[in-house]
Amino acid sequence: MFNHGVVNCRFRKAMVMSCKVLLLIAIFALPVATEAAALTVSKAQWDNQRQLLLLAGRCNIGDIVTIKDSAGGVVLGRTTKRTSRSWSMKVKIAQTNSVPCRVTANVGKIVAAKVVAGAPALCTNEPATSPSSGSYRLLAFNDLGMHCYDRDFSVFSLLPPFNVIHAQVVRKGGKPTILDDSQVDVYYRAVPDTRGSINTTSIGKSNFWDNVNDLFGMSLPDNQGILGATMPGAGNKQQLFSEYDPRYDWFTAPGIPILAVDDNNRVADYPMMRITAVNKKTRARLATTDIVLPVSAEMHCSNCHANGGVAADNRTAQSNGVLSWSVEPGMELAYRENILILHDAKNGTNLMNTKPVLCASCHYSPALDLAGTGPQGAQVVNPMLSFALHGVHGRTVNGTLPDANHPAIIPEDGTNSCYSCHPGSTTQCLRGAMGSAGIVCQDCHGGLLAVAGAYKDRTPWIDEPKCQSCHTGDAVQNRGGKIRWTTVYNPADPAATPLLAENKRFAEQNNTLFRNSRGHGGLACESCHGSTHAIWPSAEANDNVAALEIQGHAGTITECVACHGSGLNLTTNGPHGMHNVNDSRWNNNHSGFYEGNPAGCQACHGKDLRGTVLSRAAENRRFTLEEGGTVSVKKGKVIGCNLCHELP
Repeated sequence: MFNHGVVNCRFRKAMVMSCKVLLLIAIFALPVATEAAALTVSKAQWDNQRQLLLLAGRCNIGDIVTIKDSAGGVVLGRTTKRTSRSWSMKVKIAQTNSVPCRVTANVGKIVAAKVVAGAPALCTNEPATSPSSGSYRLLAFNDLGMHCYDRDFSVFSLLPPFNVIHAQVVRKGGKPTILDDSQVDVYYRAVPDTRGSINTTSIGKSNFWDNVNDLFGMSLPDNQGILGATMPGAGNKQQLFSEYDPRYDWFTAPGIPILAVDDNNRVADYPMMRITAVNKKTRARLATTDIVLPVSAEMHCSNCHANGGVAADNRTAQSNGVLSWSVEPGMELAYRENILILHDAKNGTNLMNTKPVLCASCHYSPALDLAGTGPQGAQVVNPMLSFALHGVHGRTVNGTLPDANHPAIIPEDGTNSCYSCHPGSTTQCLRGAMGSAGIVCQDCHGGLLAVAGAYKDRTPWIDEPKCQSCHTGDAVQNRGGKIRWTTVYNPADPAATPLLAENKRFAEQNNTLFRNSRGHGGLACESCHGSTHAIWPSAEANDNVAALEIQGHAGTITECVACHGSGLNLTTNGPHGMHNVNDSRWNNNHSGFYEGNPAGCQACHGKDLRGTVLSRAAENRRFTLEEGGTVSVKKGKVIGCNLCHELP
């Protein structure tokens, strides 16, 4: 366990701890009062010949220095307890692509960092912002947590390469300010992850640009997406976020055409970009954050539609009047042609003779309605794309509703069902806190037929699950005596209609999706919680890099200093009614908050003040009591008032 410092809390026996805490991983966070900021990294040198990373610096006597790769938070090593004011370390690294570009040294809250001299050429020149540095904070995120695209575009296309990222730039202080496009510019460029994977270009990785004119009626240069966003390309040139939306106080780079193949032609579903904010006038770099642009072409339609599969065999041909299946030798093209052949046979269309086909040209999809015009032409009379796909596969081969004796084409089987078409058994799209807790796709979205609107009309991409449906309130007011549920809807409701909470502590904005909602100080919910499907902490290490850079540990952004610095007054007006985190003033002076509003403390610490899921520690902490002794708090521990003193 790390030494996270010592705090003199000066607790009295009768003192009561009043705390409100953030959803899921709220912290009883006790800051360091006795550490001296003497930590430095004076040497970070890669010796390629000996395959050694040579490190050295200064510290305080008694310190234990932890060294991490700044990009991914991987611990490279720890020193022994120092008996002198210097430290050094040699780290053996066998693979060059695992050499860090930058290292971070930690002793409790104290952080120091240094760019690794002699690191591989993949490393970019500028380091990411460390958790404690600078007067600005950059919060950036992907909008959906995963963007899918077709591996081939010569037969048909469901989705083009189209990744969207948002960014908010904050001037730190007691009352932080979100900056707009009159003050800053924001850029993106590729950055290697801890495995050495980097994705600067899409050239030579897809036939999208060979077919984009037939599919979308436009001619695009290589590396450019359908809305004009461009990959960094040769030289990894930084690209400007082209839009600023004052409704959300965020910058947007819409439609980056990144693919799930890195520059060494390896599959890479979680490539990283470095987002940088610069002063619009002086061009000075203000802050950076490294984020994931999740992308995948993993679809397993070939399991059924490849030649000989259950959707492309002799029986299916005979029952649907198919004369022959695809003669393409490669499985990718063959299964795609078989889908068109079967579509033509069932619906009297002529798609095989009009390749490539954009599915959304006949089946409306809000995801591709970039102008927001609604269904047009053939889209008006045909089912929406989401309804068509989910509806067909959620029914039997005869098109009827499934029952015990007549199974659906894709039976309901948790994530396995969804991963038949969505990414996927390899990509593991559902990788965030919910997935790690055992939540499956159907717990939020309902089954295939619910998504298809078979029981109750819904609009794909618009009628989506709600946070408040499971996070129903706090320990004082919630639904059914539970703070958190694991299903968004009433299990007896086949339409999977999201339930609404009376206590809106953890609700989205009214009539607004989580991914478009804002909360504390105007920050986007995804700025602090992470992207949908990848809510922090994520099982994918690359997802966690941004949180590590912003606050020094994975998980929801809960450290007030990330945006406020040291200038925040004592308050219970933090996110979701949270109090100051990692602030000795709060630890020593919170009794008055309880005396003035006991229910405010009970909301997260429980009516008995012994703690709930809302008062779990997000990081290891250690502090001392006035009457002597220390209390160590491990990450995940439920915090009650009796941890340090008697209950009131």
